[in-house]
Amino acid sequence: MEYSKLISISGLNGLFELVGSKNDGAIVKSLDDKTTRFVSSRVHNFSHLESIEVYTVRENVNLVEVFQAMGKSKEPLPSEKDAAAVKAYFQKVYPDMDFARVYASDMKKMVKWYGILKANDIEPVLNEQAEEEEEA
Repeated sequence: MEYSKLISISGLNGLFELVGSKNDGAIVKSLDDKTTRFVSSRVHNFSHLESIEVYTVRENVNLVEVFQAMGKSKEPLPSEKDAAAVKAYFQKVYPDMDFARVYASDMKKMVKWYGILKANDIEPVLNEQAEEEEEA
């Protein structure tokens, strides 16, 4: 499974693999319970993980950079239910994050999504990065 095919769907928990698309929605496969279903674009919004950016004190960075920093860190993942622990975790793992503009709920989501990626052995890599590695 490729990182580039992963999406987040508003109103639904977890991450999904985009299996196919239609005019009025998409066919997605849940990474949690492996079920496949149709989700209407009239009711839900879709966000590719590749397109999500995170506010930092400098320029915004792609979510992949945060996931990669989480992977390199020796810090254990906090429970996504404890907002203070999640914020303290990101202050150690990714101190450049703009904590005034990144909500606690977003940080909790990042922890949960990273856990899902690890559970499914998905390497968070952008398409351009993957192509450069294959050429080298």
